[in-house]
Amino acid sequence: MSLQPVTFRAISVVASPLLLLCFAWTLRAEAGPKAVATGQQIYRRRCASCHGAKGEGAQGYPKPLTGTRSVGELARFIAQSMPPGPRKCPAPDAQKVAAYIYDAFYSPLAQERNRPARIVLSRLTVRQFRNAVADLIGSFRPATAPEARRGLHGAYFKGRDFDSKDRVLDRLDPQVQFDFGTMGPIPDKFDPHHFSARWEGSVFAPDTGDYEFIVRTEHAVRLWVDGGKQPLIDAWVKSGNDTEHRGSITLLGGRAYPLVLEFSKSTQGVDDSEKKKGTPAPNASIALLWKRPRMAPEPIPARCLLPTPLPETYVVSTPFPPDDRSIGYDRGTSVSKAWDEATTAAALDTAGYVVAHLKELSGVPEDAADRKVRLQAFCRQFVERAFRRPLTEEQQRLYIEKQFQAAPNPENAVKRVVLFALMSPRFLYRELGSRTPDAYDVASRLSFGLWDSLPDEELRKAAASGGLATPEQVRRQAERMVADPRAWNKLREFLLVWLKVDQTPELAKNQKKIPEFDAAVASDLRTSLELFLENTAWGEKADYRDLMLSDRLFLNGRLAKIYGANLPADAPFQAVTRPAAERCGVLTQPYLLSCFAYLDTSSPIHRGVLIARNLLGRTLQPPPAAFAPLSPDLHPNLTTRQRVALQTKPSPCNTCHGLINPLGYTLERYDAIGRLRDKENGQPIDATGSYRSRSGKLVTFSGAQDLARYLANSEEAHAAFVEKLFQHLVKQPIRAYGPRTLPDLERSFAENEYNIRRLMVEIAADTALPPDKAHRATISRGGNP
Repeated sequence: MSLQPVTFRAISVVASPLLLLCFAWTLRAEAGPKAVATGQQIYRRRCASCHGAKGEGAQGYPKPLTGTRSVGELARFIAQSMPPGPRKCPAPDAQKVAAYIYDAFYSPLAQERNRPARIVLSRLTVRQFRNAVADLIGSFRPATAPEARRGLHGAYFKGRDFDSKDRVLDRLDPQVQFDFGTMGPIPDKFDPHHFSARWEGSVFAPDTGDYEFIVRTEHAVRLWVDGGKQPLIDAWVKSGNDTEHRGSITLLGGRAYPLVLEFSKSTQGVDDSEKKKGTPAPNASIALLWKRPRMAPEPIPARCLLPTPLPETYVVSTPFPPDDRSIGYDRGTSVSKAWDEATTAAALDTAGYVVAHLKELSGVPEDAADRKVRLQAFCRQFVERAFRRPLTEEQQRLYIEKQFQAAPNPENAVKRVVLFALMSPRFLYRELGSRTPDAYDVASRLSFGLWDSLPDEELRKAAASGGLATPEQVRRQAERMVADPRAWNKLREFLLVWLKVDQTPELAKNQKKIPEFDAAVASDLRTSLELFLENTAWGEKADYRDLMLSDRLFLNGRLAKIYGANLPADAPFQAVTRPAAERCGVLTQPYLLSCFAYLDTSSPIHRGVLIARNLLGRTLQPPPAAFAPLSPDLHPNLTTRQRVALQTKPSPCNTCHGLINPLGYTLERYDAIGRLRDKENGQPIDATGSYRSRSGKLVTFSGAQDLARYLANSEEAHAAFVEKLFQHLVKQPIRAYGPRTLPDLERSFAENEYNIRRLMVEIAADTALPPDKAHRATISRGGNP
């Protein structure tokens, strides 16, 4: 029997490419014994006419033969499933052709070899734009390092006017949440009818977004956040019976903003004669709260309060269209009309702010005889910092001198310069036109890689003095920068993206079945996860393995009651050690388990997808049809695991769910809000699971602890973490930096005891100043570095 090409092409229209290979073997077997062929020979004879000589696709089957399955998985799929019917491809033949396909054009590395990735010219992302503008203006204000103490500095006065002679008490208050009763802060030292207090310091914003500040008091109050002449909350003149006052402001995450809160107790309508008759003083209390983006109101915790007033930060509040995150990280590779309009509006607002604060930022008095010359010098500094490099003489004439010549007064000239600079591609795009990186490119790559912002003064000086010429010099700068709070904020954002909780989902549960779960508990759980990440990934060791294996939960009194810890009802957040059989790493954090669950049941599918895609780096196809989970009411006697197995049993589902479900099943001991359970619907919980690695090895798990240990020590999980962190820091595909970049970073990650902060240094340094010729060759072949 001979194989006719027309027959093979006809089948390929409806069959998978791997099925075609197996079909060819079946026909060959029926035709009788022939000489043993290599995988390449078989492919060229039987498949190239339909799929292209390099798997690029052809008329019969236009899709390219590419994917992320391992050789073992490809071979197993062919041997077990192809072709349909009783006759299957022999395992040795399946292994042979799978190996050829994988090495020639299927695998990610083969794809890179056949079509190398490029370092793409990118605009600033929304986050980078806002940070860059904030730091650009902040560079003209005095730098103040935040101190280690937490809380606000409180000054208490026995009068109402904050007169220094009436100052009775100074102290560090961890929070502003006081009930002074009728006597005042200290009995016998304050007039119970009249006293005042002022709290000063700074407030640290964890997230970027709109914050609502709330002050609750029966008396007069004013609140300033991030400077300004006008208070955010002004209830100094008391009217009516309002005891709660609110004000909203947009803040950038990872930064501290100056805060001043003034309080005055003044008993109106009670004169001295009435006091002598013993008229009782009214109660006095005050509480300072906030509502973080998409979270419930809470007293501002001590960890977010600093006693040092830091300089004002300018925040661009212009709405921006979201950046593209279709491949897992923010990219600035596309420009839309909405983005162009947003950057224009932001530049206009920024120019107005600079002019309104011109004396402060430039240091030039309005009556200075040489004001114009000095303002030109200020503008030159402004543009150079915006462009991340010194100006040429031509640029000096274009951006500075022409604007001052065309403007009717210095203020308008400054406004024109700021607008021109912030709308220039030299500000809006990364390393525009630079094919061979110089010292200023190196400084920019470091600062955007670790801070998503402009180089600071020390980086600028290093670039100007030749201090960024060697890998050792670059690494020293990266080590300095990674200790900055901005580096932690960028890592924090990555960890939340990595765990798919960066958008702070609206978390709600079935109140009939889980009545103790409300908005306050949801906010507390979010805080619990954030504290876990900060103390684990940014702690002394910053060990990736601790993310998977730590036995700590961060609980307050409210959460302790729900999750079985022995804490007082009003206890603040603190680390609580739990038995290893109960909690093991980030996957068993209640907030994460609650997010990846339904209203009243767990969800092995959602949890399994998180593990497969994000922690193991596997690629999953979208479901072939709209998916709706089976309602527990339809099968009231089944466990969640049994319902999921029933729904995903059909073969079209099992291709992906054969990977997803066994991973998600390992977390079945945790209910819809992450509480431990031993039974569901009267049946014992089955938390066993499995995973077949890319190498083909089947790993079995008895529960979450086995899975955590595997993720902590798996080279596959390490590689996924390194690649995803690289993409988040650099905003470019890792393979654009050469085929050795990922394995080299994996090796250094292991050599450095899986220290995440050290990994950030290595990524930033390696991409700022390429240390090997292979990288330089990649850059020279294409793309703008």
